[in-house]
Amino acid sequence: MASKDQPSTLKSYIDSATATVQSAIGSTTGNPNDKTQADLKKQNALDERTASQTGAKVGPLSFSNTGETTVDNQDRRQGAWDETVGSVKKAVGNLTGNAALKDAGARQEQEGQEQKAAGQIKDLTSGAADRVAGTIGSGMASLTKNTEAQADFQKQHDQGKTRVRGVEAELNSQQQ
Repeated sequence: MASKDQPSTLKSYIDSATATVQSAIGSTTGNPNDKTQADLKKQNALDERTASQTGAKVGPLSFSNTGETTVDNQDRRQGAWDETVGSVKKAVGNLTGNAALKDAGARQEQEGQEQKAAGQIKDLTSGAADRVAGTIGSGMASLTKNTEAQADFQKQHDQGKTRVRGVEAELNSQQQ
């Protein structure tokens, strides 16, 4: 679980569900105070969810609000490079009327896109696995009061989260 000073997506969903129940109770009882508290809790949950998903992507590096930094796997980096080089070759082939260069560029661009997509899948799955393993491990270490192991598992979780957010940022930028 995220530390007290770090936003948590899971906690934000739990708080949002709690606020929905509190709002329903307020509506049933007619208590405006319950409704106001529920609305405030919903807004806080939304703010926490937004903060939890904050990060940055610069080239092959992903940064998260937890302070973690990850590097895209080799397939993503090489695929992005091949996609760019292929695009340039295709453009030069178009400008010069060189059909062979244009076709070679189109093939290289397509192969780069496919390799980058494969790398994204690898980073998503390894990131998700690290998040789950880190969360479970941190919880178990917390039960045994092993703070060193808990910190290690929290770091694993945060690195997984950063890796996933990096892929999400890349996919979002591709859609725009």
